[in-house]
Formats: sequence, C-alpha cells, structure tokens
Amino acid sequence: MYPYPVFLGLTIYDLLLCLGIVLCFVLFGHFADKYRIKRSIQNFAIMCGVAAVVLGYGSAVLFQAFYNIGTLGRFEITESTGATFYGGLIGGVAVFLALYFGLGTLRRDKRELAPAFFPIANCAVSGIALAHSLGRIGCLTSGCCHGDLTDAWYGIEMHGNFGFAKYVPVQLFEAIFLAALFVCLVLRARAKKGYVLPIYLIAYGVWRFFAEFLRRDYRGTTIVSYLSPSQLTAIILVGVGVGVIFLERYLNKYFASREVNDSTEAVHK
Repeated sequence: MYPYPVFLGLTIYDLLLCLGIVLCFVLFGHFADKYRIKRSIQNFAIMCGVAAVVLGYGSAVLFQAFYNIGTLGRFEITESTGATFYGGLIGGVAVFLALYFGLGTLRRDKRELAPAFFPIANCAVSGIALAHSLGRIGCLTSGCCHGDLTDAWYGIEMHGNFGFAKYVPVQLFEAIFLAALFVCLVLRARAKKGYVLPIYLIAYGVWRFFAEFLRRDYRGTTIVSYLSPSQLTAIILVGVGVGVIFLERYLNKYFASREVNDSTEAVHK
C-alpha cells in the first residue's frame, strides 16, 4: 500500500491511529454525559486514559520487540520495531486500573469510583473499537499484520513480510469486523444496557482466534504447541470477558443494594 510519510513525517498509519485516539475520547465524553457520570470522575478517568494510551503504546512496542526475537534472533527496540495490539491492550488496561484504583484512594470521592467503573468502561469501549478499526486500516496501508500470500480475487498487493506481493488483507477484514462491532457497542451504550466491555472482549477474542489462521508471521510458541501466542491470548481474552460479565452483574447488584441502604440510613437520621 503506502507505508511512507505523508504529513510532517507521519505515515497514514500514524494519522489514523491519532484520529482513532481522539475520537475515542470524544465518544467517551459523549456517553459519560448520557450516563450522568460526575464531571470530576470523568476528568479523572480521562487523565488515567491518557496515561494508559501513552504507556500502553510503550507496552505495545515492548511486546513487538519480544515477538521479533523469533525472526531477528535478538531483542532490540528501534524506529522500525513496530507495535502489537495485544501488548498495547494489556499494558494500557494495567496502567488504567493501577491509576484509577491506586490514585483513586487519595480522592475525596473515592467511594464513588468503584460504582462508576463499569459505566465508565461501557462509555469507553465503543470508542476503543472504533480506534482499533482505524488502526487496522493503518496497518493495511503500512503492510503489517497481513495474511498469507494469495492469488485470490480478494488479495491486495502491498509491501509485506515477503516483499511487494499479493496478501490476504486480514487487516481490512478485521477493520470491517471492528466497525460492525463498534456499531453494535454504540447502540448498546446508548440504550444503557451494560456489559459493553465483556461483549467487546469476547467478540474480539473469538474473531482474533480464527483470524490467526489467515496470518503468516511467526510470533513464537506457547505452552500449547498448536496455538500461536495470539490465539492463546484470544482464548484468555474470551475467558476474561465471561468473568467480567459475572463481575459486572454482581457489582451492579451490590452497589444498588448499598445505595438503598445508604438512603434508608439517611432517612432514619
């Protein structure tokens, strides 16, 4: 495709990634207002989110550097190292949780942070899916994350791991899937139905597991010999998503009952 700088030294991939991040925060603010999340908590979540994006990108590059050991035979981080989505997701989530619940203990409204977590997640996830979709289009233009060589009609010529050739455009397929998932998540978030986060985790995990069969880039081995690292991570992602469903259901009931008890105590006082 076109993995060359187009504006101020930035490639199309860089520009699409930046656009996706901006739209993610815009969508979060839009839905957070609909969920009536306190402005102070919104601002705190955005601060945690910005830190998660910055440090998460570093995590994505770090994970990619470990992946590259299989092909380079050494660990190194350079301008051409690249980044992997799973590394960014894992690192970004870890940073967000550490800041949200860690720094949150220092806030006056700390009792309100835990009940607001899943509403915040429901507001943010649709934006993450959109940013992810745009990022995959960026991958298509950069010639990374492609599928196997092919002569099929749906193949696209691009600069890839095996030179300029015709590849299965897994990036494009994933961008379309994520765009459709984004629409579903937006509709659910607007209806305030909840469970937006686990739906994203499970849906993407299932997609990524099967999409890996179309890929052809060695990323190392796992404790399960017939699964690639991405497939094993996808299974874990689905398991986490299922666990989050039960956790969100339990906490929603718990905080609802606590709110009723607090209201009852206030009336008696």
